[in-house]
Amino acid sequence: MTELALENLSVQRGDARVLDGLSLNIQPGECVGLLGPNGAGKTTLMRAALGLMPHDGQSSFAALSADRRARTVAWLPQSREIAWPVTVETLVGLGRGPHGGLTSETDNQTVVNRALTQCGLGPLRHRKATDLSGGEQARVLIARALAQDTPFLFADEPTAGLDPVNQLSSMDLFAAHAAQGRSVLVSLHDLSLAARSCSRLVVLKAGRKVADGPPRQVLTEDLVGQVFKIRCRIREELGQLHVQALEPMP
Repeated sequence: MTELALENLSVQRGDARVLDGLSLNIQPGECVGLLGPNGAGKTTLMRAALGLMPHDGQSSFAALSADRRARTVAWLPQSREIAWPVTVETLVGLGRGPHGGLTSETDNQTVVNRALTQCGLGPLRHRKATDLSGGEQARVLIARALAQDTPFLFADEPTAGLDPVNQLSSMDLFAAHAAQGRSVLVSLHDLSLAARSCSRLVVLKAGRKVADGPPRQVLTEDLVGQVFKIRCRIREELGQLHVQALEPMP
């Protein structure tokens, strides 16, 4: 399987150092939550690691050829625009593109059917994707990423705009993906959801990594206050860690 190795990754935009000397390793079997306030560098980290923007430092994924990278890591960006009025099944099937003639049509269809089922999209498979609600379209794009069937998955705020049950089910899918020996890096703003679903949390602030470890080790009231500028209460209930935001800090 594949690991992600970043070494001294930096991104400069004009006078701003958006990502500053970040090093990170993610091993097979990890579901890693990437946390931080707006502008912390989460999306920049993912895009630079994929070689989608100029950067300094090393990324094991950016060093791959484009076709090898597409078979190694699936990329689910924040943007959810679906421009083509194709069916849900056809759109999810586009995830098989990087595999070209390496897999049979039967195998491709099996993977697509599995992704549709995993995301609860079976009843919508023949609907035009452009006719769906925003939340339904988000699930279609998650299914397309799963259909790519790669060792690694990058997902940038995939639960934004989803209702609570689909937030939970989507994160359960990512956790199950990692439990199969694959790897997931997912950026989130919901700290409780991250603690529930991720085996490890990485916290960014102003382009730097300020915490990295298991959720119970990383999520403290002090750290949340320092990074997110809120007062919070952290409690454990039914075996789950919950972060309750109370008020902004002055």
